[in-house]
Amino acid sequence: MTFIDFKKLLLDAELTIPKFTALIKVSEKNIQSYKKKKEVPNAIAACAACFAKMNQEGIDYKELINDLELTKKEKKGAGFSAKKDKD
Repeated sequence: MTFIDFKKLLLDAELTIPKFTALIKVSEKNIQSYKKKKEVPNAIAACAACFAKMNQEGIDYKELINDLELTKKEKKGAGFSAKKDKD
């Protein structure tokens, strides 16, 4: 699915990219990176399509997703700004 089609589905689901990423607990930067690639992965496209259809049918998909108690994955690694323990 193209990124443009993905954004149209988000509009149909009454979601913005920040709201979508908060709902499914992924990094907004991650989703925005698909803009450069001009397409989104199948799983992300499927989520957006389901949300759009459920919204059209009057199903409160946000409550269903929140009930899953998804957790955001945090990057593991020191990074440049992390302070390392010195023994």
